[in-house]
Amino acid sequence: MSPAPRNTDPAPETASKRPDPARRSERSRQAVLTATRELVSEVGYAKLSIEAIAARARVGKQTIYRWWRSKGAVVFDAFLALSEEAGSVVLPDTGDIEADLRTVLRATVAEFADPAFEAPIRALNLEVAADPELAAQYRERLAAPVDEAKRERLRSAQRAGQIRADADLDLALELLYAPLYQRWLLRLGPLTDEYAEALVTHALRALRP
Repeated sequence: MSPAPRNTDPAPETASKRPDPARRSERSRQAVLTATRELVSEVGYAKLSIEAIAARARVGKQTIYRWWRSKGAVVFDAFLALSEEAGSVVLPDTGDIEADLRTVLRATVAEFADPAFEAPIRALNLEVAADPELAAQYRERLAAPVDEAKRERLRSAQRAGQIRADADLDLALELLYAPLYQRWLLRLGPLTDEYAEALVTHALRALRP
């Protein structure tokens, strides 16, 4: 009588302990993004290197180059991930467009003053200015959803008769945000709640019916 065949299938507990390559890759990816944000804040964009990111994240350089084509692309995804963690953009709609815009622009001022956002944003601006492909990604994946949320709030104000029905909403956004962005980008003056509120006041003078 021949011996019974041995069961060569792995025991359930052994199979369950096998490393999951997808999970390991995602952990590595998140480690790279976290390391990038930390290093941008610590050393600035000019001194940031792929080697330093790899060392901080405890991954090989080739792991980074497999996912990202440049240092700027890593910085972009690091900032995009930070924005995604904050959730989708929904502007307040209390029925009072002036009060809501004041709230939003004050929050924007606070965000620009937050080192966790400020350093990556400045680094990203350097790359976007020099890299058309990255600029296209920025417009599509980051700027466009945020701008659409802002336009939808202005449309709501139009429906309520608080903004002219023929107002150009893209231009309205520039009136509200471009001066704030320019002052921050070029360090032309302090970013304060008072400045944010003044922008709302002057922009709405042009947009009211």
